[in-house]
This record gives sequence, C-alpha cells and structure tokens, in this order.
Amino acid sequence: MLVRDAMSTMVLTIGPAHTLRRSARLMSERRVGAAVVLDPDTCGIGILTERDILNSLGRGQNPDHEIAGTHTTTDVVFAAPAWTLQEAAEAMAHGGFRHLIVLDDQEPVGIVSVRDIIRCWAPARRRSTTLVSQGL
Repeated sequence: MLVRDAMSTMVLTIGPAHTLRRSARLMSERRVGAAVVLDPDTCGIGILTERDILNSLGRGQNPDHEIAGTHTTTDVVFAAPAWTLQEAAEAMAHGGFRHLIVLDDQEPVGIVSVRDIIRCWAPARRRSTTLVSQGL
C-alpha cells in the first residue's frame, strides 16, 4: 500500500503569524494533529503539531501571544505519494515524529500520520491472523 492510499488530502494550512490558540482551534475543528505552515516570505514549508503546542503550554507560554512560526518545525522530512507505507513508517521512526507532509511537484497534497498507517495495516493484520488461525 502506498502513502497516497493512506494520506489525508484535507490539509490544514496556516501562516506563521497564526497564534497558537488560533492554530489549536483550527486543528481541533478539523480533527487533525498537525498543520502545514506556509511562510510566503521564505517560500518555506513547515509543520506545527499538537505536540509543539503542548510543549509551549508546558513551558507556561501564552497561546494568545505565541505564534506558529516560532514553534514550527522547518527541517521537515517530506514523503512522496508513491512511497510505500513501510518507507513512511521507517522515516517517522527514524526521525521520531508522527506526521509527514506529502509533496507532489513541491506542493503539499496531503499529510500521512502514524494513525493513518495503522488504520491501513490493521485490517491486513486481521485478515492474515484469521487465515493463519483457520489453517490457510
């Protein structure tokens, strides 16, 4: 199975000037754990995750004053739609993160998360366990 089969194509895109509170509200409304941060001044693509927001709050920072650009990861590992889920999982495990921005022609076309991969692998695991238990 490929990344294109598992990724979410509804990508939440925010700017670096969004406050953490606004970013968290948008992520919550869309039920996503990460937002793509597009900075028009640097033409860069970054990612803001729920963990980034949580870390800021844990340091006692004010989510109404802190902006996404300050907490954005900019040294992002990107996935291609044609990657296998195994390749995506290995990149996540190696980098210690749970989301990959999927790029096609340098444009974000989706996000794949650990949860997306598990959802794809779990049914296959169940089928294989059933076949083994039936002696097939």
